[in-house]
Amino acid sequence: MIKGVIYSLKQAFKQIFRNKGMSIASIFSITAMMLILALFLFLTVNLNYLTENVKDQFGTIEVFLLDETDRQQADSMIAEVYRMNGVRSAVFVSREEAMEEFKVRWGNNAYLLDSLSDNPLPNSIRIELIDLEAGDMIATYLMSLPGVEDVRFYRDEVNKVISISNVVQRGALIVIAFLVIISILVVSNTIKLTVMARQEEISIMKFIGATNWFIRGPLFFEGILIGVISAGLSVGISSYIYIRLYEALGEQAFKLFASQLVEPEFLIVNIVWIFLALGIGIGTCGSIVSMRRYLKA
Repeated sequence: MIKGVIYSLKQAFKQIFRNKGMSIASIFSITAMMLILALFLFLTVNLNYLTENVKDQFGTIEVFLLDETDRQQADSMIAEVYRMNGVRSAVFVSREEAMEEFKVRWGNNAYLLDSLSDNPLPNSIRIELIDLEAGDMIATYLMSLPGVEDVRFYRDEVNKVISISNVVQRGALIVIAFLVIISILVVSNTIKLTVMARQEEISIMKFIGATNWFIRGPLFFEGILIGVISAGLSVGISSYIYIRLYEALGEQAFKLFASQLVEPEFLIVNIVWIFLALGIGIGTCGSIVSMRRYLKA
């Protein structure tokens, strides 16, 4: 068994080099498709991460207080809020604390806020929700309380982000399925050329009593090797691209969306396993499709 596997692997390597023109074309085609797939994966994962952050950050109610509302009144409001369903926490945020948060969010541009003569931000109460569905009722009630200037609840923004995320995910799944099918056909065509080039050799092997596995084994491993090589190239190129994008856009993403991009280490580790499994799967399916159609053994 082991000798048979070793023989098949050796023959697979020989066939790849024997048909190196078509093999290289197949490898680059599958690599290109996997790179497109990687871009969709990067987009989908970061969009999911952004959606979860939006839920955490905007799944809150900001209650802005009038200047004449003192801390005792604010504490009374907080006590009332805690008696309501759907509330995880409620904390008082002073105008000084709010300004410090703004400076952190502005990053390198925080120095622009130092030019303000007075702090324009009001004191507020920040309420984190367990259930977004309860937010509208809570916000309406809080707006009716004395001492409240305004209430901000970003449920519409959250719903928009979730809707966009769902559309992108569905689109990505369709594109991924299409790319996988095309990759299988590319590998299948490569194996088909190998079968056609070795038709006479295969006939002789059948005549002298070679088993189906002995004939199909090298073709099977050829497809897997093409898939694995393509996966390795794709992982290297896509990882390099994402690391550069992370370095260039990480801070900008935080300023625009109040959310960092997903750490490269996390994505790269997962991409390695996903692409390796995908490469083996594409190579295996391509070999099977080709052998069924073009090799009647």
